[in-house]
Amino acid sequence: MATDVTDILISGGGVAGLTAAAAFGAAGFRVICVDPAPPVTSDADAGADLRTTAFLQPSIPVLQAAGLWARLEPFATPLQIMRIVDAGGAEPRARITRDFDAADISDQPFGWNLPNWLLRREMVARLADMTNVDFRPGTGFDSMVGRDTGAIVTLTDGSRLHARMVVAADGRNSPVREALGIATRTTRYGQKALAFAVTHPVPHGNVSTEIHRSGGPFTLVPLPDRDGLPSSAIVWMERGPEAERLAALPVAEFEAEMTARSCGLFGPLTLATRRPLWPMISQIAARFYGPRTALIAEAAHVVPPIGAQGLNMSLSDLRLLLELSSAAPEQIGEPEMLATYHRRRWPEVQARVAGIDLLNRASMIEPRPLRDLRAGALNALYSLAPVRKTLMRAGLGVR
Repeated sequence: MATDVTDILISGGGVAGLTAAAAFGAAGFRVICVDPAPPVTSDADAGADLRTTAFLQPSIPVLQAAGLWARLEPFATPLQIMRIVDAGGAEPRARITRDFDAADISDQPFGWNLPNWLLRREMVARLADMTNVDFRPGTGFDSMVGRDTGAIVTLTDGSRLHARMVVAADGRNSPVREALGIATRTTRYGQKALAFAVTHPVPHGNVSTEIHRSGGPFTLVPLPDRDGLPSSAIVWMERGPEAERLAALPVAEFEAEMTARSCGLFGPLTLATRRPLWPMISQIAARFYGPRTALIAEAAHVVPPIGAQGLNMSLSDLRLLLELSSAAPEQIGEPEMLATYHRRRWPEVQARVAGIDLLNRASMIEPRPLRDLRAGALNALYSLAPVRKTLMRAGLGVR
């Protein structure tokens, strides 16, 4: 059987993998991208990913260079204000509300929000226009042998290819990472998240609202209007048994519970989509590279959906890998380049994983005195303008 030759093989056709394929392709590299499951590109289809992604400011240049932002921007909803609400009192009512406004540190919004299924649709369309990118949905990674000149990869359809570098973007249970024997450190919170979209009578005003009570945050992220009504994407994190109970409720009862959990800030919430469950973990790989291979996105790190960090951390991985590859194209996939990627990226990711772990544990607090302490800390941090601005810059990943 003939062996295909490429500069880069990307294992994984999720949002991170598709972005990487477009970015490396736009940089002039020959790219093959594989994924065992064809991407679902309509919210009405079974298996559609109903979560949303907020691309923060530093991610936009990556998307622009990949030729993706021009396709995505018309569908994007800007996030101008991040609102934190503490509702940890005796009743689920907003007792402290603090707004973090992007105008305090920038003339641009914090970021722009898009549905994940739509991202896949537009990204697949972009790859179809690129003659140096070969996207093979329905085919996955099977095994690999590293060589001095590249990796010999066998795919699930039995075909083989030679790649100068393999990029693992194949999720938290990454087959590539497993094949390389790279260990992970995993934290399980006993939480699950419901991800769905709603409509509501009160406009969101391009404000992302994160409500803290117990069990985890309840976050509403702005979406374009739906059927003539304001719409938001919701990620509702709860301890596992409670999340499963909520997911099984009849729609009317679920709408009543989510309206109460939202403190009624947007009026009665109406469910507009399915409400799939996602398990919550933190995870970081022991190293972000192996022979001829770089780990990015959830193959390298997983965090709970707090502060829009997940995919933006993934695009920071990609930005560095592109920088190193473009600076010395003849060295892609070589040990020194990959070791540099790990050395520059791993400590920052570890710090963010630890920070998000702390925030998530704080959001899960049950005892009232500790919830009162959490509210006091939020109030104190917000009241100090230099601290508030530093926190906003840190959340964006800029100095």
